[in-house]
Amino acid sequence: MSSTPWWKGQRGEAYVAVQVLLFGLILFGPSGKETFPPWPAYLAGPARVGGLALLVVGIACSVAAAIGLGRNLTPLPHPRDDSSLVETGLYAWVRHPIYGGLISAGFGWALFVQSWPALAWACLLSVFFDLKSRREESWLLARFPTYAAYRRRVRKLIPFIY
Repeated sequence: MSSTPWWKGQRGEAYVAVQVLLFGLILFGPSGKETFPPWPAYLAGPARVGGLALLVVGIACSVAAAIGLGRNLTPLPHPRDDSSLVETGLYAWVRHPIYGGLISAGFGWALFVQSWPALAWACLLSVFFDLKSRREESWLLARFPTYAAYRRRVRKLIPFIY
């Protein structure tokens, strides 16, 4: 009797594995300081300040959104069996505030440490979260009849923009 590997699970476990890999590359991957040219001097200071601001705001948004989900919180894109649709708090502004916050934090870290490779990984993280949210939304549409109207009303990751 063979069992299915955990990463081929029916609830999107592979997405979580890729997510952890991307976070690891952003935080602990090579900085590129030996390979890539340093950031221009006129950008170094603003990049550090802007990066720190993005990092703090991103983490704060992600934590607040996770708290707002309460018992519905799961790292998997598939909603929990006993979940309910949350449309209040940060979820009134964007459908995926945790993802948006983590993207912001990823870019913030890359700017703060001034790493070209981390910046590239943060870009890839943005694309990844867009793809993960599409899969998640297909499950949410199937689970919650009111999700279609919510999706038309509220932006995906960036308030008023996307």
